[in-house]
Amino acid sequence: MDNRSLKDLLYEQVARVGKALASPKRLEILEMLAQGEKAVDTIAGEVAIDVKLASAHLKALKEARLVQVRRDGKRMIYRLSGTDVAQLGVTLRQVAEEHLVELRLALQQLMAEPERLTQVGRKELMAQAKRGDVVVLDVRPPEEFDTAHLPYARSVPLPELAQRLAELPRGVEIVAYCRGPFCLMSDEAVKLLREHGYRARKTFDGVSEWQAAGLPVKRR
Repeated sequence: MDNRSLKDLLYEQVARVGKALASPKRLEILEMLAQGEKAVDTIAGEVAIDVKLASAHLKALKEARLVQVRRDGKRMIYRLSGTDVAQLGVTLRQVAEEHLVELRLALQQLMAEPERLTQVGRKELMAQAKRGDVVVLDVRPPEEFDTAHLPYARSVPLPELAQRLAELPRGVEIVAYCRGPFCLMSDEAVKLLREHGYRARKTFDGVSEWQAAGLPVKRR
């Protein structure tokens, strides 16, 4: 093989990953799988597509070696091929935010009330949570919390929050998080908490953002 052919082959292999990522739904699926392994039907429901289309997207991701699959009875369970795939998703989103004004404008709409966003950095938030100055609230499903969660976080899934408000202290601020900047569960949690008189904010960070920053996460 001559040098030109070899170089073309190298770029072609890297392009396989780029091609697999060139779909909004596949990016959302990777974000879902960054929270932990999931069955095809669960993925389909979360990203609002049918199972057949979800399977096709997962096949494309598997062909690019970005996800792996195992069988559990009749169900196919998917997971990311490695933590580096989750970090790739974070990096891709950060580059897009840096260079695409359209994305920045969309994010501004997502956070129409900036006072609801915590103003402290990651390490300070961790220190505050360790001291008990804030309660870090994980509103994702419990199986995602069990897979990995931010240090000192407390699990109260969003569907249970209204019934479990009495478990939360009123004397400290509550900082909610979910799956990252595009996740809306934390916004709903902050709205509910504020309606009931709690001091609450959100952080755009999720587990993937935390790990990409080189910070530790906890696992059960």
